[in-house]
Amino acid sequence: MPDLNLPVLDLSLLDQGPDAAARFRDELRAATHDVGFFYLTGTGVSAELETNLLRVAKDFFALPDAEKLAIENVTSPHFRGYTRVGGERTQGRVDWREQIDIGPERDAIRDPDGPGYNRLIGPNLWPAAQPELKEVVTEWHDHLTGVARKLLRAWALALGAEEQYFDRHFGDPQTLIKIVRYPGKDDPTPQQGVGAHKDSGVLTLLWVEPGKGGLQVERDGEWVDAPPVSGAFVVNIGELLEYATQGYLRATNHRVISPRFPDERISVPFFFNPALDARLPIIELPVELAAEARGVEEDPTNPIHATYGENALKSRLRAHPDVAERWHPDLVAARAAS
Repeated sequence: MPDLNLPVLDLSLLDQGPDAAARFRDELRAATHDVGFFYLTGTGVSAELETNLLRVAKDFFALPDAEKLAIENVTSPHFRGYTRVGGERTQGRVDWREQIDIGPERDAIRDPDGPGYNRLIGPNLWPAAQPELKEVVTEWHDHLTGVARKLLRAWALALGAEEQYFDRHFGDPQTLIKIVRYPGKDDPTPQQGVGAHKDSGVLTLLWVEPGKGGLQVERDGEWVDAPPVSGAFVVNIGELLEYATQGYLRATNHRVISPRFPDERISVPFFFNPALDARLPIIELPVELAAEARGVEEDPTNPIHATYGENALKSRLRAHPDVAERWHPDLVAARAAS
């Protein structure tokens, strides 16, 4: 394995006896305190499932534009479905990618007096011409949910809490899968595939097409490459875990640089987050860890909310202004006035 800028952790250590499990928890705590990013092997995801995921992703993006635009996200008040190239923004700048967003399959909540984040709840939009996409994504979702729960239980113990700490406070998880294609650019300078940002939730498991670089992570004020590693996910924590540990764990800025034409890049981030109405309480860290908590990073342009739904809504409204303006003008106006 070439020299890497991120630590590599093996999840299977948790099943190899108490000493191996303790070593994994120590490595997990150190990686997410020091960097906020790491590679994760030993997840049990089969090569066949990875192959199927890449195939259905490429098949989806190869559909005629009319088929993809039939499920465009501007038709969904819940921010689901297809986003065309240039249809998403990070920090106000256009991201050069296309994608489909898939969340929990639920009925919409029609309560005008409910919290704004309830509008994120609703059905997905699936391409009629590709029924296999739903089957493969469902299998992917179910497997990674198990991986995420296993990680969170290890984190809880590593932080001095009881093992079921996150299970107790998560409620019904609000997951999100993005299947993303970064088309190649022929500009002479690197282009923003997706701009620098932190994830708004708790935990992200990122699968990247083998051999395709572009992901960069901020370390000590510098951007470093995080190329894909065979059989591994890139894992990072989000703003809620930074909040819950009062900065002992730190969410980290990351970005993607577009590939050069004619190359392209497929990636599939899986976001595992609490129920929209869940508030992660601040973890009472052991004294030696609490002494190293750096506090929640202050950014007036990006406040971190204790309730996950508020964080998620903030992110969605900002990333998809066309959907926000069409379906949620009241929320846009309220934020402009605040």
